[in-house]
Amino acid sequence: MKSLLVAVLALSCVFLYAEATEVKACPSTKSMVPISENTIDISNCVKGPCKLKRKTNVSINQKFTPSEDIKSLTTTVFAQVLSLPLPFIGVDGTSACDYIFAEDGETKLGCPLKAGVPVVYKRSFPVLEIYPKMSLTVHWELQGRGSKSVTCFEVPAKIV
Repeated sequence: MKSLLVAVLALSCVFLYAEATEVKACPSTKSMVPISENTIDISNCVKGPCKLKRKTNVSINQKFTPSEDIKSLTTTVFAQVLSLPLPFIGVDGTSACDYIFAEDGETKLGCPLKAGVPVVYKRSFPVLEIYPKMSLTVHWELQGRGSKSVTCFEVPAKIV
């Protein structure tokens, strides 16, 4: 029985790892939760560049455990194009609290977040038809009060 339980747990870990998207830590940002302690899944993307198809929605699931209590979270999202940050319309600058769930990914928690309690941030966003077809780097950051970085990652992408 123990062997079966160990095998099931091992397979579950392999399955979870297979879904994770390879991302990089934001180069100029020191976040409360290091990227190595995040699990990030971007829909239809295991490794960059992620293909962001216009007129579709892209989903991001990010699991992390804050190391301190967090009263509120703001989403900072932009495309880095030719060294210029271009904000994602309708996502950048919005509250992330409505998209915070318990570790099961189903139970809505919202803010505040408690230190040591794992959470899942689940967000989807439209890739608008007005976005030009191009290669870029997506910068995705969750900030607490005073613009303090809680989590931050970057991933190469291509709008198609």
